[in-house]
Amino acid sequence: MNDWFTIDKIDTKTYVISEYHHPEETHCYLLNGNERSLLIDTGVGISNIYDEVINLTDKPVTAVATHIHWDHIGGHKYFSDFYVHSAEMDWLNGKFPLPLETVKEMVVDHCVLPDDFDIDNYELFQGVPTIVLTDKNIIDIGGRQIEVLHTPGHSPGHCCFYEQGRRWLYSGDLIYKGCLDAFYPTTDPLAFMRSVEKVKALSPQRIFPAHHQLNISVSLIDEIVNAFQSLYQKGKLRQGNGVFDFGEFKIHI
Repeated sequence: MNDWFTIDKIDTKTYVISEYHHPEETHCYLLNGNERSLLIDTGVGISNIYDEVINLTDKPVTAVATHIHWDHIGGHKYFSDFYVHSAEMDWLNGKFPLPLETVKEMVVDHCVLPDDFDIDNYELFQGVPTIVLTDKNIIDIGGRQIEVLHTPGHSPGHCCFYEQGRRWLYSGDLIYKGCLDAFYPTTDPLAFMRSVEKVKALSPQRIFPAHHQLNISVSLIDEIVNAFQSLYQKGKLRQGNGVFDFGEFKIHI
């Protein structure tokens, strides 16, 4: 199978590279600046995302991660220049909270794998970033400035990326249509709520999620904020309370 990635053009300098052959349907975003390009997330790592990226830019490429989960950093192995948030540095140094065998089981059980893919060769990405990110850092790629927003909750170092010039929000696993997960030991439901409130205050004009449906309304932020606040007011925003269905999205805590 040679169609692992699906590429859509957002505008003349922005592309979404999607992986629809596994249930997470991860979206990675390539932002081309005048001096270099920024790749937000690199997917599962089953197929070589670098081969797709070099067809879309002639600039040096920096990879950033919304967070260090296996379905977002699998392709980091193809990029020597990459940034991660300080809160998840240990996950790139042997302390990722899921064992490799568990991740392999998820890959085999849920993905439609290419014929030439060998699960025995699959590894969790480990490495040393060129830059360690913190909240409000600015990534300047030439003519485009991307602000780092530390938005913990789904993971300790989860980040959204905000392009003020366009008021575009690359929301990672914070905002999307699907099940918002805050039930793992490394998640924090209250921090998740505060992070959604943080991005709502920016009033973005477009949202680019990391999973599932691409064309989502910015009003989804308000709906998710209201849902979290409702659970909080009812005393239910605590891990172990299960899955709450709000129609276009669910919250698992």
